[in-house]
Amino acid sequence: MNWRCPICRKPTDSQSSPDFPFCSERCRLIDLGNWSSEKYKIGERVIDESIPEQTPFDAQREADERKN
Repeated sequence: MNWRCPICRKPTDSQSSPDFPFCSERCRLIDLGNWSSEKYKIGERVIDESIPEQTPFDAQREADERKN
């Protein structure tokens, strides 16, 4: 499969580049700097924190309550 460095778009592969998926240490460090300066952001929350998380214990307790 043909891969391209996410920073400079040069071709790269996992077998020849120790900095894969980047083509060089320079591109790897640029990417790290982008994350640390918050140029990259995660768009949406993965978990809806407004809905309480249910544990297996909670599910069993609710099932027991429905039986009674």
